[in-house]
Amino acid sequence: MSNQAVAPANIASYIDHTLLKPEASEADVLKVCAEAIEYRFKSVCVNPVWVKTVTKALKGSGVLTCSVIGFPLGATPSDVKSFEARGAVLDGADEIDMVINMASARANDKGALVDDIKAVAETVHAGEAILKVIIETSMLTDEQKVIACEAAVEAGADFVKTSTGFNGGGATAQDVALMRKTVGPDLGVKASGGVRSLADAQAMIAAGATRIGASSGIAIVKGEQGSSAY
Repeated sequence: MSNQAVAPANIASYIDHTLLKPEASEADVLKVCAEAIEYRFKSVCVNPVWVKTVTKALKGSGVLTCSVIGFPLGATPSDVKSFEARGAVLDGADEIDMVINMASARANDKGALVDDIKAVAETVHAGEAILKVIIETSMLTDEQKVIACEAAVEAGADFVKTSTGFNGGGATAQDVALMRKTVGPDLGVKASGGVRSLADAQAMIAAGATRIGASSGIAIVKGEQGSSAY
């Protein structure tokens, strides 16, 4: 990973422009889609009920559709996560961000984590989509973060991701560096939760992130300070 700062002009291509508030309206979702097209963000990330709307709004733009599964707690049976992911992919999602079973992670049960992630990975990949795995770093020790990342690798995931932004804490450069060290050079690392400025985003990328999840994407691109918690 390069430690050179990514220029503001290029930072948009790292950003999943995110709207995950449960009360978000169709007008809110369409506004985020229009912003993503204007600023050329990598994707728009929304809850599953909005995937069809986003896919239609982004058609032909080159901006991807991303959705979240088992969100934000991860405390859903693996077969239900798989079913939910299948629906999102059929609705047009190019990328899926799933939350792991936090109890398994806290119990250091790598086998259970691999099974949980693999069930979703197989479904997502069958639909030719990408799977990102949210490990919720704020709830884990460094040892548990490593185990969760190793499980994601073993299960065939494409990315590991720091946080939901809904359960306290968020991305730190230290966690991103640990995740990058654990997964090696080939898997993606997504920093999410509390990335609100260009400096924040550049710090995450310097630490090894290849994607940024943020609802402050426009502020980041403009070199301003965002206010959103996600």
